[in-house]
Amino acid sequence: MEARAIAKTLRVSPIKARLVVDLIRDKNVNDALNILNNMNKKPARLTKKVLESAIANAVNNNGAKQEELFVSEARVDAGPVMKRHMFDSRSHIGHNDKRTSHIVIVVATK
Repeated sequence: MEARAIAKTLRVSPIKARLVVDLIRDKNVNDALNILNNMNKKPARLTKKVLESAIANAVNNNGAKQEELFVSEARVDAGPVMKRHMFDSRSHIGHNDKRTSHIVIVVATK
């Protein structure tokens, strides 16, 4: 059985979020939660919320046990980009792009 959780338009760069998500892919959910609890990064806190939601979906909707679950799929997709402009030297326009992410986590039983 599978259960999924998706968090859309999170205000973190996809490149930074992928560094965190790569650490928990194909791991047991308890190990993944321990990894995320010991990281002091914003993407780790956001990914932990999505993982906990996926676990709750599996336990409540499918009747799975948390000890049997593992992270079968974890990916970070690029979301919409908020483009901000600021004045630069010599009457140029500088770009300050604020990137967003979609985090998708699927947990399954072995």
